[in-house]
Amino acid sequence: MASDFASSVPAELESALRLKSVRYFVTKRPWLDLYGINVRPVAPVGSASRKPYVDPALIHRSLPDELLFEVFARMNPYDLGRASCVCQKWRYTIRNPVFWRNACLKAWQLSGVVENYKILQSKYESSWRKMWLLRPRVRTDGLYVSRNTYIRAGVAEWKVTNPVHVVCYYRYIRFFPSGRFLYKNSSRKIIDVAKYMNFRAAKAEGVFSGHYTLSDDKVEAAVLYPGMRPTVWRIRLRLRGTTDGANNRMNLLSLVTSGVNSDEVNGPEDDILGVVERWQDDETHNPDVPAVSHKRGLTPFVFVPFEEVETSVLNLPVDKMDYFVPG
Repeated sequence: MASDFASSVPAELESALRLKSVRYFVTKRPWLDLYGINVRPVAPVGSASRKPYVDPALIHRSLPDELLFEVFARMNPYDLGRASCVCQKWRYTIRNPVFWRNACLKAWQLSGVVENYKILQSKYESSWRKMWLLRPRVRTDGLYVSRNTYIRAGVAEWKVTNPVHVVCYYRYIRFFPSGRFLYKNSSRKIIDVAKYMNFRAAKAEGVFSGHYTLSDDKVEAAVLYPGMRPTVWRIRLRLRGTTDGANNRMNLLSLVTSGVNSDEVNGPEDDILGVVERWQDDETHNPDVPAVSHKRGLTPFVFVPFEEVETSVLNLPVDKMDYFVPG
């Protein structure tokens, strides 16, 4: 066995192997010079290093693996994706299916645990991470924003000039995993609106709440505008993403407003979507409020995470960005 092993070693390496200080095979790998001492050579099969390997990273020496696991367990999936780019150890640790299972069950909690497991096995090869990347879902860590502009004619002066004005307004939607969402139509920029998109400040700031359903990549939502003539705002959307798992775009398929009888709902907190989900686009239950299918203001929604609200390009005024292409 020893002779066979020695015969497989190149002649130029025999002198190096005789030295007691050499513990690993020295092979010709020019690319290792690019990394210097940071790359640890691989020990030969059957040999053991005299000293145990010590991770050179200070954070790995100071932080036990158990605590590192707890830190990752408290991070959202998008932060986990960024953390996996730090080093190889973090990458393999973050591939633990426990992290992605918790994220998937929270994102699709309306489907139920049993249904999620069935979809996992039938479509995503029992991989929670693959399910997170490929299955459409609404994001709850920010706002979906639709920026709409139109031109309005101004008042002519002395019949010499005919001014026009570029009007800009926004549609804001914030989804929650429970099946509810908040909607606001405003001319204010996202940096001013984001702090009001919560249930506590909803009523005071003209933010309306409703319910939504998700079927594959289709989202159907409804909001009730209370008043003397209650009006239902119905919207159908299609989820898509610029990259796998992004889900950062929503195409607006239809936007319909119609009337509803006051005896059909008790208030804005009721599930109005369950009442109107089978209505036709031209259907109304109040003759004073006709059904209207809107054809303008259907710009796709763009997702803006909360940490990017202050730096988003959607805060630019009209004179600096007259038209926005969602992509």
